[in-house]
Amino acid sequence: MNTGFSAADEQFRQQVAAWMQQHLRGEFEALRFRGGPGDEDFAPDQRKAWEQVVASGGWIGAGWSTEHGGRGLSINQQVIFYEEYARAGGPGRMGHIGEGLVGPTIAAFGTPEQQQRFLPPILAGKHFWCQGYSEPGAGSDLANIKTRASLDPHSHQWLINGQKVWTSLAHESDWCFVLARTEVGSVGHRGLSFLLVPMDQPGIRVQPIRQMTGTSEFNEVFFDQAHTSADNLIGQPGDGWKIAMALLGFERGVSTLGQQMQFQNELDEVVRIAKHNGAAQDPILRQRIARAWSGLRVLRYNSLRMLSGVQDGSLRPEATIYKLAWSSWHLELGKLAMDVLGPEAELLESGPYQLTRLQALFLFTRADTIYGGSSEIQRNIIAERALGMPREAR
Repeated sequence: MNTGFSAADEQFRQQVAAWMQQHLRGEFEALRFRGGPGDEDFAPDQRKAWEQVVASGGWIGAGWSTEHGGRGLSINQQVIFYEEYARAGGPGRMGHIGEGLVGPTIAAFGTPEQQQRFLPPILAGKHFWCQGYSEPGAGSDLANIKTRASLDPHSHQWLINGQKVWTSLAHESDWCFVLARTEVGSVGHRGLSFLLVPMDQPGIRVQPIRQMTGTSEFNEVFFDQAHTSADNLIGQPGDGWKIAMALLGFERGVSTLGQQMQFQNELDEVVRIAKHNGAAQDPILRQRIARAWSGLRVLRYNSLRMLSGVQDGSLRPEATIYKLAWSSWHLELGKLAMDVLGPEAELLESGPYQLTRLQALFLFTRADTIYGGSSEIQRNIIAERALGMPREAR
């Protein structure tokens, strides 16, 4: 496991920091430290414009191979970029799902024609994607998916019917990658396919889900004879489960270090307030702050361990613990933030519903151990896939 950086890496770090300082200013100054979890509905148009600025610097897909339009940066350099991006207050990325999830998946499993069509708009910061996995009754349990798709032999179109839920930024997306059941009578992992579906069509309806934070970055998405070209199938019919699992492997990739820098920014804010209001003098709170600090370092070292292996989408054993670890840590940080704020945690700064950064953090972290795979499912994955224990009885 590589835990250090060379002199050349540190020089690269200075270049990234200088680029961020030069570009995250003027019209984009207001985006600093905004648009992260719980704040994803902030200034979407301005953040889309920012994506094109990031693209102009060659930072979108910087770790992709040059064959697919990337810069082929080393793992160390990618880690440095994500760290410096978060340290500078870079806004939540509107293009994260395209760059970090579907892009590498198309690069790994797509045809040359699909790669030439879909990857350049992602790299240019012009096409935005959402993820059509979870469904009512099939949230963490993807094998229970009910959304169906059938191939019309006359129009050469896949026709899709069903519903997805908790679809982040579906209302801002141009495309959705949809896991659908394409084999009649299939159950479980079999008979699933991975489809790329344009969002701007009559057969798709997006319904925002308003949360207790006052935001609505999540959505329900309804497919009623929605269509996509037969050419927009990734892999072969029935390959959906294999491709979906590979995509989850890419999700546990380099961007996890950027996520941790955002966590560090939140922890720094908690520490700042604790020093200001005297909460830092409470021995119990001091101990919890120290535990949060050390827990974040453990997350970092595990991420470096994950990144020391081959980045081919395979879910390495050490990667199986990451979702459970960070969501549990972040949940406790939300509680710590409220306890550090004290009585102010229950007061709103202004009406009608203006949450402070830490109040929004606390409320949003209630969902951390549920979305993206509940903690119960994550423990099953660790037991069955990492430790080789018998599967849970069904």
